[in-house]
Amino acid sequence: MAETDYDDNNVKIITTEVQSENPVLIEGFPGIGLVGNIASQQIIDELKMEYIGSIDSRHFPPIAVLYEGLINMPVRIYESTEHKMVMVVSDIPINPVVAYDISKALLTWAKSINAKEIVSLAGIATMSEENKVFGAATNMDMLERIKDKVELFQMGTISGISGSIMGECLVREMPAISLLGSTMSQNPDPRAAAVVIDVLNLLYEYGINTEGLIEQAEKIEVEMQRLAEDVRTTEQPTGARKEFPMYG
Repeated sequence: MAETDYDDNNVKIITTEVQSENPVLIEGFPGIGLVGNIASQQIIDELKMEYIGSIDSRHFPPIAVLYEGLINMPVRIYESTEHKMVMVVSDIPINPVVAYDISKALLTWAKSINAKEIVSLAGIATMSEENKVFGAATNMDMLERIKDKVELFQMGTISGISGSIMGECLVREMPAISLLGSTMSQNPDPRAAAVVIDVLNLLYEYGINTEGLIEQAEKIEVEMQRLAEDVRTTEQPTGARKEFPMYG
C-alpha cells in the first residue's frame, strides 16, 4: 500500500516500501537531448523494474501521462530488487522554479531509504559528433571510480534539475556522480543515451542491452520530439562556449 514519504506542500513523494537495502538511486529527468529520460526508460524496460510510486508538485503542469490506455503519473519511481536500484524518471520538464524543492525532497527521501549513492543521467552540449560520456562527482572516492570510464568534466556548469540535485548531494554529503552524454543538438538523442548506459554497465555490471536504442533511434527521436520542445521552452538558454560545455 502506498504511503506519503515526503510532503512539504510544494512536493509530495508517495511510494510503497522500498525493498532494496542501501539501493543506488538513479535519476533521469528531461534535459538536452532527453539523454537522462531515454536512458532511464531503457533501463526500466530492460530490467523489468517495478513501479513503486511517484513524485508530484503543485508546480507541475496539470497533465496525466497515457501509455497503452493506462494513466501514469508524469514523474515516476521504480525499483529493481535484483539490482538493488531505484529509478526516478520524468516525462515532463522540471521548471527551474521547482528544481530546488524537488532536489530537497528527493535527497530527504533518498536518506530515508538509506540510498547508498545517487547517479544523475543527463546530456551535455558539445561540438563533436563523437558520442562521449563526461563525468563529475561529489567526492574524490566517487571520482576515482569513474575517472577511467568517462572524460572528466574539467570546467563548466550543470544546470537544471540535475545540477540542483548534484548540488544538494554535495551539501548533504551524499556520494553522487553525474554521467553526461554528449549531444550536438536539443533533439532527442538515443545514441547519447546508449553510451551513458554503457558506462553504467561498467560501473554496476547491470548488463543492460542498448542495441534496441540504436536500432530504433529514428522512431524514438520522432516520439520524443514533443517532450524535447517542451524542454526548450521550459529551460533558459545557456549560451555556453565550446570549451565550457553545459548541460541544458
